[in-house]
Amino acid sequence: MRFLRFTLLLAIASACSILKPTTKNDVFPGQAQLPQEEAPHVKNSLEWWYFTGHLKDVTTGEDFGVEYVFFHFSPDGKKDYQMVNFAMTDPQKQDFKYDYYLDKLAVPLTASLPINLTQRKNDQTWTLTGQEGRYKLQARMTTKGPNNQAGQAISLSTTPAKPVLLHGGTGYEQYGPVAQAGYYSYPRLATTGTIEVGGKTHQVTGELWYDRQWNCGGVNKRNVAWDWLSIQLDDPKEEIMLYAVHETKTGQQISGGSHFGPKGENLHLAESDFTLEPVTYWTSPTTKKRYPATWHITVPSKGYDLTVTPLVPHQELTLQLFKVLKLSYWEGMCRVTGTQNGKPVTGNAYVEITNR
Repeated sequence: MRFLRFTLLLAIASACSILKPTTKNDVFPGQAQLPQEEAPHVKNSLEWWYFTGHLKDVTTGEDFGVEYVFFHFSPDGKKDYQMVNFAMTDPQKQDFKYDYYLDKLAVPLTASLPINLTQRKNDQTWTLTGQEGRYKLQARMTTKGPNNQAGQAISLSTTPAKPVLLHGGTGYEQYGPVAQAGYYSYPRLATTGTIEVGGKTHQVTGELWYDRQWNCGGVNKRNVAWDWLSIQLDDPKEEIMLYAVHETKTGQQISGGSHFGPKGENLHLAESDFTLEPVTYWTSPTTKKRYPATWHITVPSKGYDLTVTPLVPHQELTLQLFKVLKLSYWEGMCRVTGTQNGKPVTGNAYVEITNR
């Protein structure tokens, strides 16, 4: 769950002069119904299809990070909006590029499968197609945007290396009094294809983490900060999702997560089941915001003692959505080291930090 999106919804709703964002079209059956939850939810308050992960050049071994996400929301239950974020990380050059676009849809999305989402910006078309772990991602950054983005592109195909993970056991996660939202993941998608970085094409392979969430607009009256981590361990092939919500007005913190075992064992993690503590911090030279950088994580029941470290410090995005609306957050490619029951383990991670 990524609470930047809730803040984003409220800000966009206000900027669009929509004074009373509605969740009247959201549905809560209590159990995620697949595959139909994959399809757009008609007039949903806020939902997304979200990919993050690590890719490797099959010839040179160079590592790269990718974030690619489609958002869909209907703040007033009448008009449909769509937004795409696209980011790439190059640890070799300590470089980070991103692009994004928000637009009102001429025709509202319908609940159809397979997914067929399209966003156009200037002369580029960004697409996401497929369902149930088998997706195609196509995008190229434009030359008009927040930084020099020429020569950044992806053309990727995925297949599920592990089954679907229903967070909370049902595909609905309860975030204390803050929100309840549909949430499932394909936490390990085997990925192949090509990427273009700085104008150079790379044949790549790797693994993406995919999050699918919906019914997320109900938190728009809350003032929250958010930390979210996804971890893919190399050996054993286990995955961990952790979050911490900080309600800034009351000081309340709500934490939780999931552990996904090597055979698809689904364990819900309550706040008492793990620790998630920042060890070091990084201050953006651009926005002067201070973000947690290195994290220390323990999951005692699984014997894990882990450290999560960014591969590039500066992976901050700033979204200028309207002339008077600017949002900044940190989301980036990280590496995991540590132990499980005293034995060394390694892995990959993506971390999102908002509203700090």
